[in-house]
Amino acid sequence: MTRLEPEAILPQDASAALLVGRLWDPETQGPRPVLFHEGVLFDLFDHANTVSVLLNHDDLHGVLEGVRQEGARSWNLESVLNGGRGRDEPHLLSPVDLQAVKACGVTFVDSMIERVIEERCAGDLTLAEQMRAQVLESIGGSLAGVRPGSEEAARVKEVLVRAGFWSQYLEVGIGPDPEVFTKAPVLSTVGCGEDIGIPSFSSWNNPEPELVLLVDREGRVRGCTLGNDVNLRDVEGRSALLLGMAKDNNGSAALGPFIRLFNDSYTLDDARQETIRLTVRGTDGYALTGTNSVQRLSRPFEELVGAAFGPHHQYPDGFALFTGTLFAPNEDRNAPGMGFTHETGDTVQISSSRLGTLTNTVKPTETLEPWSYGIGNLLEYVLKMNNPAAHPHLPAHHG
Repeated sequence: MTRLEPEAILPQDASAALLVGRLWDPETQGPRPVLFHEGVLFDLFDHANTVSVLLNHDDLHGVLEGVRQEGARSWNLESVLNGGRGRDEPHLLSPVDLQAVKACGVTFVDSMIERVIEERCAGDLTLAEQMRAQVLESIGGSLAGVRPGSEEAARVKEVLVRAGFWSQYLEVGIGPDPEVFTKAPVLSTVGCGEDIGIPSFSSWNNPEPELVLLVDREGRVRGCTLGNDVNLRDVEGRSALLLGMAKDNNGSAALGPFIRLFNDSYTLDDARQETIRLTVRGTDGYALTGTNSVQRLSRPFEELVGAAFGPHHQYPDGFALFTGTLFAPNEDRNAPGMGFTHETGDTVQISSSRLGTLTNTVKPTETLEPWSYGIGNLLEYVLKMNNPAAHPHLPAHHG
């Protein structure tokens, strides 16, 4: 387990931030929504049994306002971070629970080109450099500034189709409709300090540092967090129809450390200007850095949210929406021409001065602790905790 300290994971302006998350409570053997304030995690279960319920509350700020004065159960964040991750020790969890976990792909021109390259290489990383040169030459070096769905984009499509270089990735990258897919099942995401997984069948893969929007059942964006949309480039490169195999595996979606709710100190417009930094450190001293500049998204947040939510699709428990990444590493890690891929033991840090730092360690997926806590377990826990006779020594819960 990666050792973490509060100052290493919190936003620089944590004192002004409204931060909520989830914690495993060994005393009741279940997950508790928590509010962070001045080094302490306050139990929110009495107000909202789940983070989903909390974010769907119309008076969200009012719910949180008096929690610290009510004598709620609490945990010291430093102690939580310095403990273990067993069922008998408090530890941070992914900050989402019943929300659907959705993702938008090909939302940056730079990463769009990399998806085209994966497709042209059929997942063979040894061909990537040669194919990159061919693709860039065919589009004149760059598609920067082309507005998706515009007349200009339609003209670019016509030229590329004639040249034989049109791709399904270009269709969602500069076409009228963005790509939206289901990234992970409900309750399967991992949190800060947990391991992420790379399956043994992948030999070309990378992290994807992203801003993740938290949207309620009405389609309102209530806050955001950091995410790692772990990606298997070789699998998706073989066929886009293998997207589920490339994207949805145990430990393939990390979120956290906390959700920063919007208030006077941080708004949706602040989120639009986010700069998300990535650092990968190998056990052999290898280091990779990168940046995801959210302001360079080719589509606004509203368009991405509207593609997922609307008259065509609702989410009664809300949803988390990965907004895509600008980062697609093509530098060589080992042999020339072989590009970047993860190795066991890599430490991945995704950070923002306003959202904190999400830290995870890469392990083979097959060696991760099996995913075992699902919706049925959560429902059973909530029902048990809302029975006052279940834990008479704890405050009554009315969420």
